Amino acid sequence: MYMRQIGFWITFVTCMLPASTIVLAAPSPYEFKAGSPDGIGKFYFNREIAHVMGYEGADWLEHPTREQEERPDLLVKELHLTAGMTVADIGAGSGYLSKRMAAMVFPGKVLAVDVQPQMVEMLRALSGQTTTHNVVPVQATASDPNLPVNSIDLAILVDVYHELEFPREVISHVYAALKTGGELVLVEYRGEDASVPIKALHKMTIAQVRLELRRFPLTFERADERLPIQHIIFFRKNPTPN
Repeated sequence: MYMRQIGFWITFVTCMLPASTIVLAAPSPYEFKAGSPDGIGKFYFNREIAHVMGYEGADWLEHPTREQEERPDLLVKELHLTAGMTVADIGAGSGYLSKRMAAMVFPGKVLAVDVQPQMVEMLRALSGQTTTHNVVPVQATASDPNLPVNSIDLAILVDVYHELEFPREVISHVYAALKTGGELVLVEYRGEDASVPIKALHKMTIAQVRLELRRFPLTFERADERLPIQHIIFFRKNPTPN
């Protein structure tokens, strides 16, 4: 009887509140269950999120064979960057890609975003160099890249998306930061190809990427396969409906 009375009063008070004040908690898009050694036990659209590569691995990002193994020159060319653009390099790490884009967008800027303070310090050192002074380090959180709304022409995540602890939240913020018509580009190791010598959780299929991003007002444009072992997946921000 006591519990019935409590339920009655909760229902009564809720009904008396204006509709604008009633906020119902949305179900979490994430599941937590036993995972693999390479993952964090957190799943998004049935995909286990991979462990983040720590700042201790920064030297690997700059290893000399990467130029031939991944062909970042082809990637940058395919982005069609132009002078004056504002580009966000999300998960910039040591600035491997940021420094390659900086000269191409000058006098625009590259917002080099990372969640690890140690990586951000490396990016600050990079921004202090003459040829890359238009690289702007940005300290992110796990759920927010800290980018101004409607401020960027292109956002790129290279081998980063599969490691985002809060992919839904991060992409929501990235979407808000993109100008209308701006591009979101994900570069991921090919999950469809077992011969790509990367751990499974650090690869993604095009189908999985499209599944996870379809809740956003983004148009899938194309997947480019010119890189040796990675997809380049292009999305564009749609105009806001009137």
